[in-house]
Amino acid sequence: MFKNIVKSIAVLVLTSSIAFSAEGVRFNIIPGDAEVKYNKMINGDISETGFVLSDPHERINDAYAQRYGNPKDPDFDKNWKVTLDNLGFFSIANDEKLNALLKKAPELGAFSPFNLHIYKTKDKDKTYVGHIVPSTMLDIVGVSDPAIRAEFTSMFPALDEHVQKTLGGKVKITSYDMLPAKPMMTFELEFDRPDDIAEFVEEFQEDYEEAFEDKSYIIAGFKDFKETYDDLEMDFEEFDAYFVYSLCHFTYSYNMFNKGRPDAGVFAPCSMYLYIKKDSNKVVIGMPRLSNWVAVMNIKDEIMIKSANDLDAEIISIMKELGAREI
Repeated sequence: MFKNIVKSIAVLVLTSSIAFSAEGVRFNIIPGDAEVKYNKMINGDISETGFVLSDPHERINDAYAQRYGNPKDPDFDKNWKVTLDNLGFFSIANDEKLNALLKKAPELGAFSPFNLHIYKTKDKDKTYVGHIVPSTMLDIVGVSDPAIRAEFTSMFPALDEHVQKTLGGKVKITSYDMLPAKPMMTFELEFDRPDDIAEFVEEFQEDYEEAFEDKSYIIAGFKDFKETYDDLEMDFEEFDAYFVYSLCHFTYSYNMFNKGRPDAGVFAPCSMYLYIKKDSNKVVIGMPRLSNWVAVMNIKDEIMIKSANDLDAEIISIMKELGAREI
């Protein structure tokens, strides 16, 4: 009995130690304004690393100024301040290496693509370029298979080395204590399978986009992996459909990124994957909860925490209204 208690305590201590030292986000901190250099890299030789760019969103800070900093705009913020020189989301993915991985662990779509984030604040002459550490991506989506984890993680050294070589700067890796008890929101939506599955997918996408846009979300990106692998002439027949939406709630992002936490932009926009396995009558859907932002980025501001939790609840509600069942 005593031995079992001691063993349990040891396991708890070890677990706490691992969680406390978990790596969260990797940033290159580059002296000065690296925007021009970064844009040249992300739109050009980034492909040398195997990653391809989709849905770039440059200088989102300018859009904040036009909307929340404009007294004539209905959304004008009376507390408006210019805090950012640059804020950009650039969605990238290593399509070729992901091909085999998505077949084994389709939930990897939650970070495929992911944001290679850039930001510069007004008060510091430094540019930050970075992304979520791959082990944290894997922990959030719940992939525990060692072989899959190793293969997914193996994509990143080439990217990190390229950023270091091209932009330089000091590398900083942040840490966090633990993830939320339930890092993912996942759903299933059953449907009567028609003869033409493509027609069903198209109608569902229209309903999906309308449902989110009606709640003030922006469809900030869309990636159709079936189409991608057809273009690459790579087999992806395990799925009748597989696509990833990038969602952005502009007011939420403004109140997070322009009000002190631009680093949390590594999590934006939110990726939601949706797939139908071959001959199935279920759409499987998954997205990381925004509560991961709070946990991994060590956000302490109560208003920001509440906003993240509110959006999690709202997204779940939207999916249920579309007929999906939370699982």
